[in-house]
Amino acid sequence: MKKAQLEIACFNLESAIIAQKNGADRVELCANMKEGGITPDFELTKAVRKNTALDLYVMIRPRGGDFIYSDFEFEQMKSEILTFKKLQVDGFVFGILKEDGNLNELQNAELVALANPLPCTFHRAFDGIKNKLKALESLIECDFKTILTSGQETNVVDGIDVLARLVEKTNNRIVIMPGGGLRSSNIELLKEKTKAVFYHSSAIIDVGEIANEEEIQAIQAYL
Repeated sequence: MKKAQLEIACFNLESAIIAQKNGADRVELCANMKEGGITPDFELTKAVRKNTALDLYVMIRPRGGDFIYSDFEFEQMKSEILTFKKLQVDGFVFGILKEDGNLNELQNAELVALANPLPCTFHRAFDGIKNKLKALESLIECDFKTILTSGQETNVVDGIDVLARLVEKTNNRIVIMPGGGLRSSNIELLKEKTKAVFYHSSAIIDVGEIANEEEIQAIQAYL
């Protein structure tokens, strides 16, 4: 079986360097771990780009909390995508919902078009959407390349059945990337049951914000 790939959520330069050194395939760069990740600053992004060669995806999320954005916040997201494109990043991670909890197809499609030709991941805003199968089809139509999800539960183990069903439903039209509590202790079960081809983890195993080398190596051993 082909080796699955690994994305490491990084909140600092040190973690990105550790991710590269230990064989990760991609970095998702964010700020503010306590908020679940928001847009990182441009200087950090420049530093990560300068010091690493692996794929660099940047979170576009103006604040923590919900995923319903004001007109001002939406304009900010558009502006950030254009600026980050100049920094030679490799992709973007974002997600916008409507007040009723469904996808905001128009705004998401506008950001995907703005990011073009760089690929986009729809992040865990997906886990709050009621009709996941309808949303899945909409995201494929919007031309997202990846959905980061815990299977609509608080962590990937609780969501494992939904993750497996989503992978099956996509029929290789979009990548379902399990993430949210993914660790070396559960990756073997997830890979066996979901058959996903890309996995997401912060590889942080203590109270800090630095990825753990041994944890990345341990996850890699099961991929």
